[in-house]
Amino acid sequence: MDVIQKLSELSEAMAYEPAEEMGVGQAPACPGFAPLEGSPHGLPSTAACVPSKIAGVPIYQAAMPGGKRIALLKTLQTSACEKDCYYCSFRAGRDFRRTTFSPDELARGFMQMVQAGAVSGLFLSSGVAGGGLRTQDRLIATAEILRLKLGFRGYLHLKIMPGAELAQVERAMALADRVSINLEAPNTERLSRLAPHKTFTEQLLAPLQWVESIRRSRPPSLGWNGRWPSCTTQFVVGGAGESDLELLTTTAYLNRAVHLARAYYSGFSPVADTPLEGLPATNPWREHRLYQASFLLRDYGFDLEEMPFQPEGNLPLEVDPKLAWARVNLAEAPVEINQAERQALLRIPGIGPRTAQTILEARRKGRLRHLSELRRLGMQVERAAPFLLLDGHRPAQQLALW
Repeated sequence: MDVIQKLSELSEAMAYEPAEEMGVGQAPACPGFAPLEGSPHGLPSTAACVPSKIAGVPIYQAAMPGGKRIALLKTLQTSACEKDCYYCSFRAGRDFRRTTFSPDELARGFMQMVQAGAVSGLFLSSGVAGGGLRTQDRLIATAEILRLKLGFRGYLHLKIMPGAELAQVERAMALADRVSINLEAPNTERLSRLAPHKTFTEQLLAPLQWVESIRRSRPPSLGWNGRWPSCTTQFVVGGAGESDLELLTTTAYLNRAVHLARAYYSGFSPVADTPLEGLPATNPWREHRLYQASFLLRDYGFDLEEMPFQPEGNLPLEVDPKLAWARVNLAEAPVEINQAERQALLRIPGIGPRTAQTILEARRKGRLRHLSELRRLGMQVERAAPFLLLDGHRPAQQLALW
């Protein structure tokens, strides 16, 4: 099998890894629900999640932390895996053809695509074969060939394997723009239902903590291009009976403790010939509401206690969490646009971080008195109007709350 055939086969299996592709976190195509509000990491369209193909290899349009867009190849070092995670298509013992790259083969194949102008970034993960340490060594070897031998200076996202050692994590951080460790579940008990032979604290959480420790204790000059990489994680949503409260509790902890760049939520989808094949797929709106809530925790100054959890610990699907909070807290106590501080502006539905900053800048030039002025500043006035005051008055054309 040649390199392109291998890349086609391995990359097809990467759709479950959201990585940085555009559209992740956006609303499913379904009428009657509000779209994701303007977060700096909000993305324009679910259609962008669908990869294009070059010579049969899926290529994803990805958004970098600074907003730049690139063509991203997502692939595996190997689809062979000794782990038996109950939800995973790569699980040990499942009957399908396995494919493996040597580090040199993968690095050179990827560089051929770079030189052809097909891609400019790489997301590299792997099945666990021969233990986490040996697998991590192969990932690092591929990255070293790319960076040090073939001169690749573009975007590189490296996965950290369960069971990797501290020195391997630091070496990966010296080569990558981003690293990630998939927690898969929010705690030990839930992980046991998804991946019974992984340990939550020692194999998964500890490497995330090491990343932050390295960033705090080692000079940034040791990182790639003179800075340490950002870090993300991913959860499987709906496969282990976990609640949104459990998922967001862990997310909030990671935001504080390890300065997580982003949590990804991947809705469970049953795979044939796995122990969980009989479970239903997760409603995509649940995944979407989790993204909205995680942005509120990370970018909008909300606390976990302010999330509108239902008695069973899940977010309502029919309304986004910010609007649900505003209906309870702002309907009778609207915010004065001309006086509110940034954090208060961010509590208003229809205002994201960029719009809040634009409003603050506009106020230096004069008072804001009309919804048309706010619309020109980028506010979603239909969502915001019920919860604000303009010069001490509710907007003249008040819209219904629901």
